[in-house]
Amino acid sequence: MAKPLTDQEKRKQISIRGIVGVENVAELKKGFNRHLHFTLVKDRNIATPRDYYFALAHTVRDHLVGRWIRTQQFYYEADPKKIRDGWQVEEADDWLRHGNPWEKARPEYMLPVHFYGRVEETKDGSKWVDTQVVLAMPYDTPIPGYMNNTVNTMRLWSARAPNDFNLRDFNVGDYIQAVLDRNLAENISRVLYPNDNFFEGKELRLKQEYFVVAATLQDIIRRFKTTKRGSPGRTSFESFPDKVAIQLNDTHPAMAIPELMRVFVDIEKLDWDTAWDLTKRTFAYTNHTVLPEALERWPVELLEKLLPRHLQIIYQINQVHLNSIAALFPKDMDKLRTMSLIEEDGCKRVNMAHLCIVGSHAVNGVAEIHSKIIKTEVFRNFSDLEPEKFQNKTNGITPRRWLLLCNPGLAELIAEVIGEDYVKELSQLQKLNDFVDDAAFIRDVSKVKQDNKVKFAQYLEKEYRVKINPSSMFDVHVKRIHEYKRQLLNCLHIITMYNRIRKNPTAPFVPRTVIIGGKAAPGYHMAKMIIKLITAVGDVVNNDPVVGNKLKVIYLENYRVSLAEKVIPATDLSEQISTAGTEASGTGNMKFMLNGALTIGTMDGANVEMAEEAGEENLFIFGMRVEDVAEMDKKGYDAMSYYKTIPELKQVMDQITSGFFSPKNPDLFKDLTNMLFKHDRFKVFADFEDYLKCQEKVSKLYQNPKEWTKMVIKNIAATGKFSSDRTIAEYATEVWGVEPTDLKIPPPSEPREAIEETARALKKM
Repeated sequence: MAKPLTDQEKRKQISIRGIVGVENVAELKKGFNRHLHFTLVKDRNIATPRDYYFALAHTVRDHLVGRWIRTQQFYYEADPKKIRDGWQVEEADDWLRHGNPWEKARPEYMLPVHFYGRVEETKDGSKWVDTQVVLAMPYDTPIPGYMNNTVNTMRLWSARAPNDFNLRDFNVGDYIQAVLDRNLAENISRVLYPNDNFFEGKELRLKQEYFVVAATLQDIIRRFKTTKRGSPGRTSFESFPDKVAIQLNDTHPAMAIPELMRVFVDIEKLDWDTAWDLTKRTFAYTNHTVLPEALERWPVELLEKLLPRHLQIIYQINQVHLNSIAALFPKDMDKLRTMSLIEEDGCKRVNMAHLCIVGSHAVNGVAEIHSKIIKTEVFRNFSDLEPEKFQNKTNGITPRRWLLLCNPGLAELIAEVIGEDYVKELSQLQKLNDFVDDAAFIRDVSKVKQDNKVKFAQYLEKEYRVKINPSSMFDVHVKRIHEYKRQLLNCLHIITMYNRIRKNPTAPFVPRTVIIGGKAAPGYHMAKMIIKLITAVGDVVNNDPVVGNKLKVIYLENYRVSLAEKVIPATDLSEQISTAGTEASGTGNMKFMLNGALTIGTMDGANVEMAEEAGEENLFIFGMRVEDVAEMDKKGYDAMSYYKTIPELKQVMDQITSGFFSPKNPDLFKDLTNMLFKHDRFKVFADFEDYLKCQEKVSKLYQNPKEWTKMVIKNIAATGKFSSDRTIAEYATEVWGVEPTDLKIPPPSEPREAIEETARALKKM
């Protein structure tokens, strides 16, 4: 029998001196304090015994990790591919399987979110009872400002089943059902629905949308009620809109409007009119699409089952709204029908865009042409009623990522000639106009571009086993795959170029590498067929010895931000060719422009403002304008007339139809060709001829490198407007009622008095 340990031996056993590898107690204490402060984000004033335990555990783990890594076996995973045999294949991106070092779980702020149940009317008002509860676990990610010591918080939510979730079933032996039900609760945040201009009314999607807004609003209200230490908590909501601004980014978070009303009326016991006034002053709505199939319209039947109290509130909001319309336009039933939040045709649905407009104090589009379309066409009745509510906020991009980080060569070159202040004030790029004719600067800009192209060509050769000519024009079209973005128009041009080379192999031809990338929504059949056609055309073109290095076609697999950071700096020509009036704004167009690519595009989205800033003569603009499209819609679009009168278009379509690019399955692209001939809403053939002529202008200019680079410099100089700094400043001052400040928060190394001094200075402003 082992001899009992003495008290001294027991203490020694748990002493930090007994931990393997710990030679310096001071280092361990330093590690403990570091983890308490930076890992757990606590100080000793608010730390709990559990926090101390976790800080010690992290410290001990630090000393184990070195040995742990040494003893682990290494294994390699195959890289997931998104294109197989030319088809897009979806694979789960389990991005949290190895953890996320940037986020911090906040279990102390976990919140309940309710679903299902029923509404009970009591003398104290409506009560939502017998609900199913899912817990929302917050995860915080620090978001640093640029050179100002400010670090804000991005809070994301993960669904957790409560501990007593179906515990009764578990206790009576139905273990499987209990576990399945628990998984169903946690599925809410397990799969992210793809954001696309295509609405599917799935229950899980609605659950996700409500889960996020319900948790966020509870958190906002908790923080509103909690004031600084030593002050009593807020009990009045009178100042709520002065302290809280919520921007509805499209209709996905629209359930926040009835949820905030539910909290105000049912929980905080405010009267309806006061609650509605506070709600409207709190919310603002940004519309991101004009495509009717993209606008969310949730079935009333689904809402009644999942969120019964919210449906009641939406009905009440609608009743008040329609009463005001009826008072202004008596007997105008058509106006009441078109402006109602509830669509009565067929299955009753809630129009979420209408809910957002009625429940917000400001509505905006994301480019001047888009904002004009939503005011004069899509939401015209609402705009006529409250014109002051509608405004424009043109999108922007951050120059820190989309120039400094992804294109350091160009960023450094610009800094050498105009200084570094442009990084925080992008409008200073206009100073580059002074260097448009500077031979040395032209040469340096051209060299940076060529270096980026060589680097990307090496990447393509390694990843795609295709040898690329770095001297060829890099013609790039990367964005979500959708009919309105007209990757098909680009594909028809590729086939036309291929046919021209085949017809006359010795004729002069400006070499091109056409790079297309993007993802289709999983259920979007036509978009997947477009990808298949492009890859099939690429297989033929890339393997034809007659073509050689004159033309190559690359389809980028798994297009994403990290890949965009590689391709955008290497691009010569940016394709922005959506049908006029269909693209809300686009931001890829701005990224390419900033990185020295020239744009071929229609007068759509932000292209219009890019042409205004740089001069239309410095972009390759083609095709119908919004008015032309509207006129064609009135007269009717006849695809067959273009097919019969444009020989090159006829040849291309005949090749696709006959199975030239799919010899094993000649009818493979039948759905695509039927769509193009019979029901193409985006009028690809109508712009085909003008697109070809414009592409010939592109090739001609590319043969004159000096003039091409001059145009590049003019474009870079004109990108100042498209900084996200400008966009956010406009939202802040014109929508949220927040004034910007240049005050810099003192770093943590400075005494607390410095922070208090900064706070006093802010109050004076």
